[in-house]
Amino acid sequence: MTQLSVTVNGKRYQADGSAEGESLLFVLRERWGFTSVKNACEEGECGGCAVLLDDVLANSCLVLAAQADGASVTTVEGLHDGGSLHPVQRALLDEGAVQCGFCIPGMVMAASDLLRRCPRPPEAVIRWELAGNLCRCTGYQKIVEAVLRAAGTTREASGT
Repeated sequence: MTQLSVTVNGKRYQADGSAEGESLLFVLRERWGFTSVKNACEEGECGGCAVLLDDVLANSCLVLAAQADGASVTTVEGLHDGGSLHPVQRALLDEGAVQCGFCIPGMVMAASDLLRRCPRPPEAVIRWELAGNLCRCTGYQKIVEAVLRAAGTTREASGT
């Protein structure tokens, strides 16, 4: 058993007595209540548990909680700007890209990370970057259009 200290969305969290093999996903959801971090595949294949770990996109199911000790984690709850939705969240709503919503937190994390690194990506890059996020409802088109909207581009302007 170990003690864990992680800054999540700017606030320090502690977990006393966490088991050595617990994933960051488990600690975020079960110990600290960040239910936007989805537990789906537990194999790093679906992107539902995506977070920023020290500003790097990571599937939290593949990270041992002990590896995150002393780190900074951002979940979808930490992306808002003074209470306003993140531009990716707003665009997803505006484009009608949210259906069941299960994949959306991971999609938002991946898309916001992409736009931070590449503010005006073409559609092909968006599709490539979101390929690690599985959605069973939307068929991805509206999600891609929402990311283009958040980037301030359109399909035509992105050259696709």
